[in-house]
Amino acid sequence: MLSIAAYRDLFLSHLKQEIIVRDPENLYAPIDYILNLGGKRLRPVLTLMTADLFGGKHQDALKAAMAIEIFHNFSLVHDDIMDDAPLRRGKQTVHEKWDLNTGILSGDAMLIVAYQFFEHYPAETFKELAQLFSKTAIEVCEGQQYDVDFETRDDVQVDHYLKMITYKTAVLVGAAMKMGAIVAKAPAEDAKAIYDFGLNLGIAFQLMDDYLDAFGDPDTFGKQLGGDIIENKKTFLYLKTLENLPDAEAMQLHHLFSISPEDTTDKIQVVKDLMISSGAAAQTQKEIECYTQKALQILEQLSIESSKKAILKDFAISLMNREI
Repeated sequence: MLSIAAYRDLFLSHLKQEIIVRDPENLYAPIDYILNLGGKRLRPVLTLMTADLFGGKHQDALKAAMAIEIFHNFSLVHDDIMDDAPLRRGKQTVHEKWDLNTGILSGDAMLIVAYQFFEHYPAETFKELAQLFSKTAIEVCEGQQYDVDFETRDDVQVDHYLKMITYKTAVLVGAAMKMGAIVAKAPAEDAKAIYDFGLNLGIAFQLMDDYLDAFGDPDTFGKQLGGDIIENKKTFLYLKTLENLPDAEAMQLHHLFSISPEDTTDKIQVVKDLMISSGAAAQTQKEIECYTQKALQILEQLSIESSKKAILKDFAISLMNREI
C-alpha cells in the first residue's frame, strides 16, 4: 500500500501521459485544461487504493481511474454551463474561456473518452466496468436533475436532499472503489461492500462540503464562504434549519433565500446565526459522523487484513475532519 500522496502523484503522472492535445485543438485543449485545474483527485486515488487493498496491482487500475476522473470532470464542465458559473477552482470555466458550444462538445468528447479507457481490459472485466459505469453515469445525471428541480421547488425535504447527493456525488465515489475491486478480481460480496463503504463516505463528504461552505476556515477552504447561502441552495444545513425554526424565523429564512442582494455579507451572517441557533449546524456535524460510522461498520464485512482496514478507517476519519 502507498500513501494517499503517492497514489495521487502516480495518477497525475499517468494523466499527463494520457491526455495529449491534438487536432482539432479546440476540442482537446479544453479537456486538457479542465483536467489540469487541480482538485483533490479523490476518486481516482480510491480506485488505485482499492485495487491494492484486494491484492491487485494499482498499475492495472490506472485506466479505470482515468475513466472515473475524466467522467467527473465532464460532469463539472456541463454543470458549470448549466449554472452559468464563471469560475472553477479559481480559474475560468471552460465555456467562459472558450465558448458555450465548445464547452458542450468537449464535455461530450470527455464522456466518450472515459468509456474508451475500459477497452484496455479483458472482455469480462470490460463488461463489469462498463456496466457499473453506465449505471453510475445515469444516476449522476438523475442527481443533477434533482438538483436543478430543487431550485424552483418549495417542498424539498431532508430525505429528498440526501437522495440527490447520493446520486449526484456519492455513487461516483462508490463506483470508483468498486472499479478497483473489479480490476483486482475481488469476490463479489467484497466488491459490493466496498461500493457501500464508498457510497456512505461520499454522502459524508458532500455533507462536509455543505458544512464547510458555511463554517469553514476562509484561509484554508479555498473559495468564498457562504457560496451556497448566496446562491440560495437548499442544502442539508438549510433544510434542517428550516425544519427546526419557529414559524416567524422560518418565514425570515424563506425570505432571505428568495432574494439576491448585491451586498450579501449581512445575509450570510444572519443565515449562519439561524443555522447555529436552530441546532442545524450541530445536527449536520452529527450526520457527517453518522454516515462516516456507517462506512466504517461496513469495513468489518471485508475479507482483507486488519492493517488494510486501518488504512481505510484513517482515510475516512481524515475526510470527516478535513478543513478543505
